[in-house]
Amino acid sequence: MTRKQEREKAFCLIFEKSFKDDSCEEILELAESINEFELTEHTKMLFTGVFENIEFIDGVISKYLKNWTINRISKTDLSLMRLAVYEMKFCDDIPENVTINEIVELAKSYCGEKGPSYINGVLGSISRSGDLA
Repeated sequence: MTRKQEREKAFCLIFEKSFKDDSCEEILELAESINEFELTEHTKMLFTGVFENIEFIDGVISKYLKNWTINRISKTDLSLMRLAVYEMKFCDDIPENVTINEIVELAKSYCGEKGPSYINGVLGSISRSGDLA
């Protein structure tokens, strides 16, 4: 499985958790029970890593929202931004610009018309800020 596919699977899991109070383990167990939903260790690490660091991640995202609160962002946009901030902070082997580009590409498939540019703007501001260093 490619890193792009792993990232997309992690996004799906993060998005699912935004609607459920289930633990990460329960969501992973359900996903693994579905034969078409292959999970790699990297996908699991991205998914669980987001929720192990959710307060930090949401704090960073909130800081760069202009005239919005985190509760007003669509769950799709927020799930993608959470994944991106996690990768940018904790995955040293992936350049930030690659993460941002890949997340924006996912946004083109999953978000509304304005989602990709909004996500790109927020993630670009976070990247330029140096807050994740």
